[in-house]
Amino acid sequence: MIFKHLRIQVILLFLTVSSTLFAQKDFQGKAYYETKTSIDMSSFGGRDMTEERKKQIAERMKSALEKTFILTFNQSEALYEEEESLDAPTGGRGMRFGMMNTSGGDQYKNVKSKAFIQKKDLFGKQFLIKDSLQSLDWKLTGESKIIGQYTCFRAEAVKPKTGFDFRDFRRPPRDKAEESSKKEDQPEAEQQNDIKVVAWYTPQIPVNLGPDVYWGLPGLILEISADNTTILCSKIVINPSDKEDIKAPTKGKEVTQAEFDKISKEKMEEMRDMYRGRGRGGRR
Repeated sequence: MIFKHLRIQVILLFLTVSSTLFAQKDFQGKAYYETKTSIDMSSFGGRDMTEERKKQIAERMKSALEKTFILTFNQSEALYEEEESLDAPTGGRGMRFGMMNTSGGDQYKNVKSKAFIQKKDLFGKQFLIKDSLQSLDWKLTGESKIIGQYTCFRAEAVKPKTGFDFRDFRRPPRDKAEESSKKEDQPEAEQQNDIKVVAWYTPQIPVNLGPDVYWGLPGLILEISADNTTILCSKIVINPSDKEDIKAPTKGKEVTQAEFDKISKEKMEEMRDMYRGRGRGGRR
């Protein structure tokens, strides 16, 4: 009991010292994240597509979805950007999948003003999403684990599914009976368009920021699992020697998040219809 009480005091002292360090006016940090997305190809393209063809498409999707991002942050602001890669698609269908990918970078968050600004490219057109920062109703579970050198704690939330999803590009049901059967096979959360989010955050870095759209926990979020995507922090640099201005993106057609979600859904449906037409009578 004495040892446990002493341990709690040491942790509280450490967090007090950390809070003082991170409260410095010129404090800045960088966190590097790797994203991984699992792809279920079982119903992609319908019965007419061979397994070999599905495998080829899955590999192209994987290269478009698995990326490295850098979160540059201070006490209240963060800029989440994709790390430049020499392996980016240069043309053809690889470029098509890249343009369809609407998640991730060039995203600015300000937890004081609740500002959310993000630059996104969709089929070669640049958009600038300006909206209010959306919060989640986090539930702290008390579970803990170590990520790198940081002690992290688990939190859970549920959020509505929005925007583009590669699974929506699969062959639509041919009739109402098939659609009803398909819906019954889906988990209840997916039928309701809700996504369970599991986060692991560390109070050792006492900023309530995180990767992508996630924030609002008493510590930097180092890992996120949401639907079929996992975002994991691989490296953290506190107070780097070369500090950067955290500035919001400014270029692109200004839209709200709801407007962008509507546009991306319409574009996805157009492309799916084109794909179906090609599969029926055109070149496959």
